[in-house]
Amino acid sequence: MTLRSACLRLASLAAVACLTACQNGTLTISLPTSSPSRASTGQDSTGQDGTGQDGTGQTGSQGSSDRPLLRVHDPRRVTGTITGHCTFRDHGRLPDRRCTPGAVDPNVTQGNLRLTICHPGYTKTVRPSSSVTDRFKYEVAYPAYREPHSKKTELDHLVSLELGGANDAANLWPEYPPTPNPKDKVENALHAAVCDGRVKLTAAQNAIARNWETAEQVLGIS
Repeated sequence: MTLRSACLRLASLAAVACLTACQNGTLTISLPTSSPSRASTGQDSTGQDGTGQDGTGQTGSQGSSDRPLLRVHDPRRVTGTITGHCTFRDHGRLPDRRCTPGAVDPNVTQGNLRLTICHPGYTKTVRPSSSVTDRFKYEVAYPAYREPHSKKTELDHLVSLELGGANDAANLWPEYPPTPNPKDKVENALHAAVCDGRVKLTAAQNAIARNWETAEQVLGIS
C-alpha cells in the first residue's frame, strides 16, 4: 500500500468514526479555557468597566495583586485557609499579597446597597463570632504570618465587611497595632462615599484591597 493510499484510508476511517459518534449523540468538542477556579474575571485588565461596576454581579473585581478578588458568600463563618508562609509589607501595615489578596461577598452589589452594607446593622448579620475568628487567628493566620501568639494584633478584614468583604481566609490577616487602626478611618470614609453615591462599590473594594494606605487618594476622596 502506498503512503497516499494509507493516508486516504485513515481519513475515511476517521470520517466514519465521527459520523457514528454524531449519530449516537456522543461527540463532544472541548476548547481550552483560562478562567480561575475560585474567582471570576473582571471586564478588563483593571477589573473595572470604567464605572467601577461589576455589571452582571458575577464577574470579579481586581485585587491587591491585580488578580480577581475571590467571591464568597459566607455570612457568620470563616471559610478557606492560608497555605505557605506569608510576609507583611510596609512594616506590618499591609498584608502579603499572595496570602491575603482580598475577597468579597457576591450577594452585595451596586444595586442592593440600601439593603446590605448601607443598611444600619448590616455587619452584625455577617460577622462571625469572636470564638470563630479567634480560632482562625491563632490556628491559621498567626502560623502563616509567623507571628507569636503573644503578639497583639487584630484579625482584620482586608476588604471590610462594611464594604461587602467576605469572611474567607483570602480576606483575613493579623493587623498590627494600634487599635483602633488608621485603616478603620479609611474603611469608614470609603463606606460613606459608596453609600453617598460618590464612589462605586467595586472601585472601593479594589482600592482598599490593593493598598488601604492609598485608597482614598486613588478614589479622589482624600
